[in-house]
Amino acid sequence: MTTGTGMRRPPLRTIRSGHSERDLWGASDQDPRGARQFSWATGGVADDGYPILPQAEQQDFKLHPQPAADPHDPLNWPKWKKSSIMGIAMYLYFMFAWITTVTVPSFPELQELYHVDYTLATWTVALPSIGLSLGPLFWSSFSDIYGRRIVFVTGTTIALLATIGAATSKTYSAYMVARLLQGFGASPGGIVGMAIVGDLFFEHERGQKLGLWVLALNGGLLAGPIIGGFVSLVGKTWIDWLTAILFGVLLLVELAFLPETLYPRIQMLAYMRMTIGIPATKTSQTTRSRQPSYIHHGSISQQARDRKEIPMKRTEQLSFLNVSPVPGMRHPKPWDSLIRFGLTFRYPDVVTIVGIYCFAWYWWILSFITLIPDAYSQYDPQIQGLLFIGLLLGTIFAELFCSGRLGDWLVQRLSDLNGGVRLAEMRLWLAYPAALLSATGLILWGISVDKHFHWIVGQIAFFLFAMGIQMGNTVVSTYIVDCYPLQSISVITFYSVLLDLGAFINPFYINPWINTNGYTVTFTVQGIITIFVAAPTIAFIHRFGPSLRKNFGEPDWVNAEYELFDDPVSDNIEVDSETLKRIRRESCT
Repeated sequence: MTTGTGMRRPPLRTIRSGHSERDLWGASDQDPRGARQFSWATGGVADDGYPILPQAEQQDFKLHPQPAADPHDPLNWPKWKKSSIMGIAMYLYFMFAWITTVTVPSFPELQELYHVDYTLATWTVALPSIGLSLGPLFWSSFSDIYGRRIVFVTGTTIALLATIGAATSKTYSAYMVARLLQGFGASPGGIVGMAIVGDLFFEHERGQKLGLWVLALNGGLLAGPIIGGFVSLVGKTWIDWLTAILFGVLLLVELAFLPETLYPRIQMLAYMRMTIGIPATKTSQTTRSRQPSYIHHGSISQQARDRKEIPMKRTEQLSFLNVSPVPGMRHPKPWDSLIRFGLTFRYPDVVTIVGIYCFAWYWWILSFITLIPDAYSQYDPQIQGLLFIGLLLGTIFAELFCSGRLGDWLVQRLSDLNGGVRLAEMRLWLAYPAALLSATGLILWGISVDKHFHWIVGQIAFFLFAMGIQMGNTVVSTYIVDCYPLQSISVITFYSVLLDLGAFINPFYINPWINTNGYTVTFTVQGIITIFVAAPTIAFIHRFGPSLRKNFGEPDWVNAEYELFDDPVSDNIEVDSETLKRIRRESCT
């Protein structure tokens, strides 16, 4: 197949998002823009003023989302800057999980200080999870109105003050209220942190980046007890003071190094009259000599080539603490995140896979965390904290070798074998070995505790279980975003709420269950549920997910950055709604 210019066109690559199949080239056989190879460039401005966008090296697909010809577009920022911003997002997500488990080794001190039994001490793990669960329903819309930065700063400030309150609490009830507010303040690390990842990176990078994002969650969940065990030597309150120090450092880092990443993509693409893959005939001889034969150019008007003339402020141009709606997009109402959470129940592919993962697989990790002090009561709190190392190592190993990057590679290979058609369900193949690993770890650990096996057996069980959890978490989060990329904020909000709701419920029933049936029966049942309930349900979605999306349609809302904005941004930026619709269709799907 050749293009209108006589060049041979590479194989057509398509992607299925929702229920439709779309041509990623966005061009006919006669269109010379139909076939391009791209290579990574830093972006910038050519000698004659035309903007150059980043390119994906030796890939035969168009970048998604499409970057604008604008240095203030987060997709165009240099790699070091993207990595530092993602590091800040991962820092808060680490703290998101840290606060729930860092106090586990201090359960005996909590019992003595507040005169409560072991069951009530375990509830101190559950209460932050309520704040973490409800927080996304509050913060999600505000991050789409006022931006990511101000929500991160506000949430971290609340978490810092709540942690100081926990450190100075004199009663059990006051301590529990502080723990609840801790969770609420740290909750933007989940949904808003994921939104920042989406603002910074392209679709083909999603698996790896979300895998690292999930690693921060599981790392905080498991590093907390390890470090908390040693800090408890000084006293229970020093665990809270250490957490306050970490939140204080994070707040300073956010204020100094976290720019706004919410970008009015559709409005800017429409304004700049973006065209994809124009031959590099407009660049100077010097520019052509250091670029491939085909590059992205933004064919924009002469007066728009100087970015300073664009009157709409965006990302780094916004005020230090922006308290005005980010310009260039239609913003949701503050309560829209709650409404959309309810409406997400209409989409069975998301509801089924998220529900089964949260309530038949993931929440067993809280069984481990809350029961380690009881199962290894013969050891000091410091040794109990070190027993979490098996879980931590399994999490890191899975991310390095079996999770995000492997998932991206697998999807690429399967799409090549499928004629270039990419399906979200291709992500799910890694869920089956993950479920088997987790089930094996659950059963082995329950038996090892009752039979008093050597502690290394428990560490092997922890390693296997954590590998499965990390792989499963990455698979589920990337799958639902692949299903509904234009509604990624809503589906991740749904996921985050249910995930933390499961973490809240688990400590209330696991201790009575152990007291009634013992470790072997309890954890064997949990393993059976994981492999014989969770895995077959995922297989059902694997088989019928595309038809479910076709039958139930797609949500009638999109993320704020993809929202069509009919009103002019200013007297100098006027774009008709039909142009906006075309740009969104071609650039974001």
